[in-house]
Amino acid sequence: MNAAELIKQEALRLGLDACGIAKAEAVDTEEISHFQTWIAKGFHGEMSYLERNTELRNDPRVLVENARSVIVVALNYYPHTHQHPTAPLIARYAYGMDYHYVLKEILNNLLLFINQNIAPAQGRCFVDSAPVMESYWAWKAGIGWRGKNHLLILPHKGSYFFLGELILDLELTPDSPMSSHCGTCTACQDACPTSAFLSPQVMNAQRCISYQTIENHKETPKEISDLFGNRIYGCDRCQEVCPHNRFATPHTSENLLPTDELISMDYQTWINLDKETFKRLFKKSAIQRGGYEKLREQLDRISGK
Repeated sequence: MNAAELIKQEALRLGLDACGIAKAEAVDTEEISHFQTWIAKGFHGEMSYLERNTELRNDPRVLVENARSVIVVALNYYPHTHQHPTAPLIARYAYGMDYHYVLKEILNNLLLFINQNIAPAQGRCFVDSAPVMESYWAWKAGIGWRGKNHLLILPHKGSYFFLGELILDLELTPDSPMSSHCGTCTACQDACPTSAFLSPQVMNAQRCISYQTIENHKETPKEISDLFGNRIYGCDRCQEVCPHNRFATPHTSENLLPTDELISMDYQTWINLDKETFKRLFKKSAIQRGGYEKLREQLDRISGK
């Protein structure tokens, strides 16, 4: 096996579901233009951090000195069990431990393997924590294509995956980008409760339920919040209707498993959630990102307070 094949084999051994490699180079000008237009139209809402670090986002060689390769990995998070049927909905990615910690540990182990078994290499691991165009690099690395909802879709596996990157100074054989298999399907766009999708891969985040229930700390316009239904943290609707997610299978990561307490919480238990219980229950969860007050707003909304 060559170095790239050995790395991919180790990635699978570590519990990852896909691994691909792209050459570290400037992001395609068309991609940069698309992103700049999206920002200029204000579709990013209050996520002002997306306006910064343009040079780093546009070229991984600026982000990581002497970068030669971008290794992209995917980790399945599709759950074995789901919430109580009466419970207010949280996005499936938030069922278990915060994915930032889970995936970054695996990437660090992969980097250690490379140094011990391939060649000395300097690099940095990223999990949704730096100006890296994750879905773009995942596409460039050939592990999937970007759906019309802009989420990466893995062939015969679906889109319930976390993405992570290892950018390093080791030159590796790159993979080829994958062509789209969405065809004429518009299920994700049609099913969005708030009509956040303006066209394929163009979403107005200010109308997105995930943005409004997690990122936005201003008051949500009532004409939008009235469309949330019983969703209180994130939204999976555009994934639920995607035909490719019929291939989704439960993950095998113990760290991503929800607690029995979370799964058993019914409507009334959620409505009565207090701050101390929130802190205990979501201490290591991505749900803590939005904070108790943000979650409380959504709970009060669905209870009619």
